[in-house]
Amino acid sequence: MSRIHPVVKKAAKGILPEWAQVDKSRYAHMERVSQLLRTWAREAGLPKHERRRWRALGFLHDALKNAPTEQLRELVRDDLRDLPGPILHGPAAASMLREEGVEDESLLLAVAYHTLGHPRLDDAGRALYAADFLEPGRNLRNKWRESLRGRMPGELEAVTKEILSARIVHLLRRGRTVQPETMAMWNSLAGGDSWARASEV
Repeated sequence: MSRIHPVVKKAAKGILPEWAQVDKSRYAHMERVSQLLRTWAREAGLPKHERRRWRALGFLHDALKNAPTEQLRELVRDDLRDLPGPILHGPAAASMLREEGVEDESLLLAVAYHTLGHPRLDDAGRALYAADFLEPGRNLRNKWRESLRGRMPGELEAVTKEILSARIVHLLRRGRTVQPETMAMWNSLAGGDSWARASEV
């Protein structure tokens, strides 16, 4: 896709939509995510318009992170309104982008599901999912995350799978719910032979 919506084009330069609600620390996080995506897209040899989309995702994914939960619930589709509050900002931002006239469905899907994951995420969506977790401003298992960053972008699928696995295990250990989209993404990455191997145990 060579045509990029003006809102997306501006976001690639760090200019947020007028409806964005982020504080300084959140914007700094978005800058770091965008920088990672920019580096990975360049190293992957992607064309200019695709590199721009990746950079834009870094700024658009958390554009409503600091908005009130009640406001976010009003912005998302009915079937998503029961999601936990910390997850709503992605679907809400995707809804606002759609209202702006953005028709890039894979970009909208990436923004909407950057926290949950989704089986239909393309490379840009998976890269955003990884970058949001791996950006160096997060102080969590730093050596492990640094090693994962070092494997990007060449091992995008494997790194995404490792992050997704760690998140699912974390949720299970805490007795938390794993959303269907998250499990569907895991199943899509695990491959068709996982059931055959499990049946042999």
